[in-house]
Amino acid sequence: MRHKKDESAPHRIIVIGGGAGGLELVTGLGDKLGRRKVADVTLIDKSRTHLWKPLLHEVAAGSIDFAVQEMEFAAQAHWHHFHYRIGELIGLDRTRREVQVAPYLDSKGCEVLGRRSFPYDTLVIAVGSHGNDFGTPGVREHAILLDSADDAKRFHERLLISFVRAQTQSGQLKPQKINLAIIGAGATGTELAAEMRSATRQLATYGFDRIDPEKDISINLIEAADRILPPLPKRLADETLKILEALRIQVHTSARVKEVTAGGVKLANDTFIPAQLIVWAAGVKAPDILTTLDGLETNRANQLVVLPTLQTTRDPNIFAIGDCAACPWAGQTGRTVPPRAQAAHQQASHLTRQLKRLWAGQEIKPWQYRDLGSLVSLGDYSTVGKMIGGVWVEGLIAHLMYLSLYKMHRVSLHGMPTVLLETLANSITRRTEPHVKLH
Repeated sequence: MRHKKDESAPHRIIVIGGGAGGLELVTGLGDKLGRRKVADVTLIDKSRTHLWKPLLHEVAAGSIDFAVQEMEFAAQAHWHHFHYRIGELIGLDRTRREVQVAPYLDSKGCEVLGRRSFPYDTLVIAVGSHGNDFGTPGVREHAILLDSADDAKRFHERLLISFVRAQTQSGQLKPQKINLAIIGAGATGTELAAEMRSATRQLATYGFDRIDPEKDISINLIEAADRILPPLPKRLADETLKILEALRIQVHTSARVKEVTAGGVKLANDTFIPAQLIVWAAGVKAPDILTTLDGLETNRANQLVVLPTLQTTRDPNIFAIGDCAACPWAGQTGRTVPPRAQAAHQQASHLTRQLKRLWAGQEIKPWQYRDLGSLVSLGDYSTVGKMIGGVWVEGLIAHLMYLSLYKMHRVSLHGMPTVLLETLANSITRRTEPHVKLH
């Protein structure tokens, strides 16, 4: 039986998932509704900190320090008038309007908090996506999927260990002693490949004098489609390929992976690519838990199917945004909005306004995706992209536009004055520290 709610009590809004969209949403709702006690806004996330997901490849390469970029959920909640509860979504009761959260365990596996339930009036699911290995043998055992900051930090630690081993081995260093394989040449895989070339060149200058970054480090980018960056314009892919080739990154297209082993990657044509470090970036899907949420409609990628209002098709009190939502793309028959950071940002901004209207008893307006274009950052080497209206950008202008996407996210969380001070501080710090993380 559903719990009765005091009609005079604040409207209970729960957002599950503190990624780009979810954190921007609770921050906006807290500032607009939580501050005035109009709504009781709660964020539930299984982690304690937030990192903008498009930065994961830079954390993996060591180009940025996670400790500098991460954000504490508890602090953000205190500053912006919402509640934060740690835990992972494991169930939903739509009749009682309750979400169930798994027990929270410490690093030793001991239970800190038991299984809990949280009542809601409006629920927003923003749990993002994770890597999809498509059942490929060996991926889970031998490759790293960059789904979280912990994954990225683990990969960087392995990279550093491989340098130490190569530096201290006896005898002459064998050519291509350090072999990296990146499976999937979408935006994440392609950006990681370029970032890894920059990072390995930097690392070689910090005491690893026996390692020649050009001869001793092999980087392989593997893609099943007939070209890299399959979802993006061909011209962008062609320009990116030229840069990758100039960086001596070996690009393999029309190369479907049959198996990942401890020593490398086996392709469908039985070609074997040796690698000690392997990253799987060949696709994403929403978490499996979404397929079990009390009858909510999902698609083949586990995404929750939503209406243009971002409400789920089977419950108007439940919304979904970001990578876990399959939202119709207006004007693109049969297509859904692509899982991009810019879509999550737009949805969070839209829903912040619409949930205020919902509380006031007004009609919710539909959301329309505004495609601002596509940018691919290749580390220190270049940035290329196609922006709205078909304008082609590259080099410094494209790089500044790419950085502005992250700055927009930070502004939505902290405001412009804080971000300006933060940018100034980071520019000073970068002049006094190594350009690659060494631990």
